[in-house]
Amino acid sequence: MDAFNPTAPTWTEPAIHAHEFCCPACHKSCLEADHVWVNRRSPVFSDDYRKKWQEFYQCQCGQVWWAWSNDRPPSELPNCDRPMMDIFNPFDDL
Repeated sequence: MDAFNPTAPTWTEPAIHAHEFCCPACHKSCLEADHVWVNRRSPVFSDDYRKKWQEFYQCQCGQVWWAWSNDRPPSELPNCDRPMMDIFNPFDDL
């Protein structure tokens, strides 16, 4: 399943709008979804001209739901300190 396929999969048809960014039936996170599809063909522009998309999820419980991409909560992944890559610049003085 390609989440960025331009054509909507048939499983998205019965989707309901979730007002919280989780399954409206069982409240599982989008990270636990069985299938994901992002409608990138029809972005919506907010008042500040930022794009947002519909993200569709098929939950493990069978519920199909969608939410706006800008409603996604902040990442739960830790902010780890990554070392800066040493990139060669031929114009630097040696």
